[in-house]
Amino acid sequence: MMKLARSTPRLLIGLCTSLIALQAAAQTDWPKAKPVTLLVAFAPGASTDIVARNLTQKLSELTGGNFVVENKGGAGGNIASAQVKRAAPDGYTLLVHSVAFAVNPSLYADAGYDALKDFVPVALGPKTPNIFTVNPSVAAKTLPELVEAAKKTPMSYASSGIGTTTHLSMERLKTAAKVDIVHVPYQPAAAINAVVAGHTPMASTSMPPAVPQIKAGKLKAIAVTSATRSPLLPDVPSVTEYGFKEFDDYTWFGFFAPAGTPAAIVEKLNAALNRAMESPEVVEKFTQLGMASTKNSSAEFGNFLRAEVPKWSAVVKSSGAKAD
Repeated sequence: MMKLARSTPRLLIGLCTSLIALQAAAQTDWPKAKPVTLLVAFAPGASTDIVARNLTQKLSELTGGNFVVENKGGAGGNIASAQVKRAAPDGYTLLVHSVAFAVNPSLYADAGYDALKDFVPVALGPKTPNIFTVNPSVAAKTLPELVEAAKKTPMSYASSGIGTTTHLSMERLKTAAKVDIVHVPYQPAAAINAVVAGHTPMASTSMPPAVPQIKAGKLKAIAVTSATRSPLLPDVPSVTEYGFKEFDDYTWFGFFAPAGTPAAIVEKLNAALNRAMESPEVVEKFTQLGMASTKNSSAEFGNFLRAEVPKWSAVVKSSGAKAD
């Protein structure tokens, strides 16, 4: 018994040493042990999905791993967030979300996660202005004309979902212009299709799904919500140009890992994402969609997120927006 008692500390030390060695090996081998799942918080075709799919091949090339996209839409992205929150913090399950990640905790009575505690912010992806568009059958060609038309005839607008910045941007415009336009929320990929089909006369969405339809003549662009015009659509005025102040709203995209993911893996993933987003082919694709990214660290993304969460909480409160 005495020998066993004396050997116990050595056994524990040996076990701890083995566990540390295994963890170090796992971090060194990442991401080659198995496929890395990028869990996208929205359906195929949504802007978040477009971002993820344009980066997977480049990420595989840069890391030697296998990156795959899995879509898990629903509840404004909360279903995917909750799933990744519960995933093993080993770098093999990552969340790809939009700015809704920062909005949802104030929009929902229980979003199922804490944006600042349950995840490690890996990297901030590209961002894009929101854009107001209308079906070609709508006579209005400018934002003032659209506002006046909405004051005379009841109108509705499609957005990428309750509490998204596309929804909140239009609600801010409605308040500033003193006009009532009925909100019809859709899944992100479906909002633009609703306007093209004439189910709703107008939409407030991010630019990626709208730009191809605008260039094809299936939609008319009215205004972008950034403070200045978008280089992609230089002929489309910004909301600010029409006298609506303090409009500089964007939809951004981000990559997150479960809390507890080793710093070494986060650093590797951050470096790979930044290099992927800087590659000429990805830059060109994002530019075509009206998106742009800036190199950033995990810490910088964390600081950005700590500013975004209270910012959008204030907008949700002032607008009265609530998810069902």
